[in-house]
Amino acid sequence: MTETLIAQTLLKSGEWSGDALTCALDYGGRFLRRKRLEASDGTAFVVDLAHTTSLEHGDALELSDGRRVKIVAADETLLRVTGADMVRIAWHIGNRHTPCQIGKDHVVIQDDPVIAHMLSHVGAEVEKITAPFTPEGGAYGIGRTHSHEHGHSAHAH
Repeated sequence: MTETLIAQTLLKSGEWSGDALTCALDYGGRFLRRKRLEASDGTAFVVDLAHTTSLEHGDALELSDGRRVKIVAADETLLRVTGADMVRIAWHIGNRHTPCQIGKDHVVIQDDPVIAHMLSHVGAEVEKITAPFTPEGGAYGIGRTHSHEHGHSAHAH
């Protein structure tokens, strides 16, 4: 019986270097705490982090045998949104708390037919694309906006 490899240490992108296995995960798959994953070479391992964490493209997990697994943002079906009034379009996207990746003249969001329909009614042009999804982090720091916690600069509720 082989020993199960465990990953309990997260190394943030830019804070590590060297060789690593790779594991491609879509946006939803990069938000985890405990999950069985497989590296591109077939190496199976269990992620067991202390807290639910948003893994970013370029982060690495350190395995119990000392090897590292680099997280790669996988291609997924997305919507590239453009239009003459990008400020208005961006407001509608933000008003629905939709994660978005911001470009110079466009935004990219996850493929959602309801949001796409709404955006077409406010003058947006919506095109399906396949690409990695790496949206902006939350207003109070990096990562996802899955909670309303602001750290030391928090306002009182």
